[in-house]
Amino acid sequence: MYVDDNCTGCGICVGSCPMEAIALVEVKAVIDKEMCIECTACAYDCPFEAIHEDD
Repeated sequence: MYVDDNCTGCGICVGSCPMEAIALVEVKAVIDKEMCIECTACAYDCPFEAIHEDD
C-alpha cells in the first residue's frame, strides 16, 4: 500500500487500520510496510482516494 499526494492528513485511515500500521507524519499518512497486511481497509475508508495497492 502507498499514499499519494491527494492525502490531506485527515487521519481517517489511521483509525481504520486494524494493524495500527499508519501514522501521520508532517500532515501526511505514512504506512509501515512491515506492519501492513494489505487488507485495504485504509484505502476503502479514505475519502480522498489517496491510498492505493502496490503494483
